[in-house]
Amino acid sequence: MIQRYQKGSRMSQAVSYGGLVYIAGQVAENRKAGLEDQTRDVLGKIDALLKEAGTDRSKLLAVNVFLPAIVDFEAMNGVYDAWIDPENPPARACVEARLADPDLRVEMTAVAAL
Repeated sequence: MIQRYQKGSRMSQAVSYGGLVYIAGQVAENRKAGLEDQTRDVLGKIDALLKEAGTDRSKLLAVNVFLPAIVDFEAMNGVYDAWIDPENPPARACVEARLADPDLRVEMTAVAAL
């Protein structure tokens, strides 16, 4: 059965099916915050969605990171590395991409097992 979490008219923040949960692109609420704070906010939102779906970060399978400025790669990784379960790191990609709002410094999507 397909389960949708925090659904709106355009999209759901997460969708689970077939033992997996797919998390939509998450961005920071405070778009004026610096990169590290935005990264912490995004990771907190991912944690909350994983919990709502009945799983946690130890079951992450893949994370995609989008940075509008790839020079922020190391700073973002400093926050990400402190958050990720080192015993269960997911597959990951990090690319430079223009985001929907110029104040956004990071966006992430994720897939996890239930």
